[in-house]
Amino acid sequence: MNNGKNLKAVAYGEVLWDVFANEKKIGGAPLNVALRMKTIGCEVAMISCVGNDEDGKAIIDQVKSLGLETNTIVTSEDFPTGLVNVTLNERGSATYEIAYPAAWDKIVLNEQAKKKVAEADVLIYGSLVCRDEVSRLSLEELLKVDVYKVFDVNLRKPHYSYEILEQLMHSADFVKFNDEELLEIAAAMHSPFTELEENMLYISQKTNVKAMCVTKGKHGALLMWEGQLYQNDGYPVKVADTVGAGDSFLAALITSLLTGKEPQYAIDFACAVGALVAEAPGANPEISNSKIENLMLKV
Repeated sequence: MNNGKNLKAVAYGEVLWDVFANEKKIGGAPLNVALRMKTIGCEVAMISCVGNDEDGKAIIDQVKSLGLETNTIVTSEDFPTGLVNVTLNERGSATYEIAYPAAWDKIVLNEQAKKKVAEADVLIYGSLVCRDEVSRLSLEELLKVDVYKVFDVNLRKPHYSYEILEQLMHSADFVKFNDEELLEIAAAMHSPFTELEENMLYISQKTNVKAMCVTKGKHGALLMWEGQLYQNDGYPVKVADTVGAGDSFLAALITSLLTGKEPQYAIDFACAVGALVAEAPGANPEISNSKIENLMLKV
């Protein structure tokens, strides 16, 4: 999988261990996006913070081995590496218990981090990292940089406020929601609408965000791009778990769009990648080009 055309990307936010019943795997939405963009051919740096502990050292070693730049992941002496307890229901849908405070709540920017964002084509950031003022203020500093900004909405109760979500949308060039997140945020912004398409337009008008996508689980996704709406109805797979599927979807979509792919191809490709991640356990399974292409042929 290599159509990133050397797109330079920076992901900002949480790096952590997803702790399942029988194992733990590296995760955090921004890290998942970054790792998938790397496999697609992008040059990617991750800005975050880990603790000075075994979990933190293991994350740095693993991320480095996967090809991400790690000199922008700082180490905290005061806070532990993040842990999230993941519980899967019978359909493979995940719920999360997120330890606080963690090192990624306390991201302090180093000079390498600022330099990387200044040199990047795209900055990806989420909402969860803004639950703590330290990491939120660091993000606000990065959002002043002239770079294409992608906001990955990631609602994890009770770790968000609508006021901050709206600020983050106003800073973005592109916003990604799932269907439940879109409807919840639109309602909080006093939308009178119930349909996804209507609420996409409503939020676009309220925030001046011209591009966005909404994932619909097994039912695919909607994309608003350059004044047009595009749709994919999903691909049939047997779900192992949904952890990281939306993150890989976003990585594939943004990489495709920013390297000039047609919007319909971009959303089809992204939905296929997301479906294949859901078919495998964990957030970052290896996926071959042939598997993606074969799935995209199914209609």
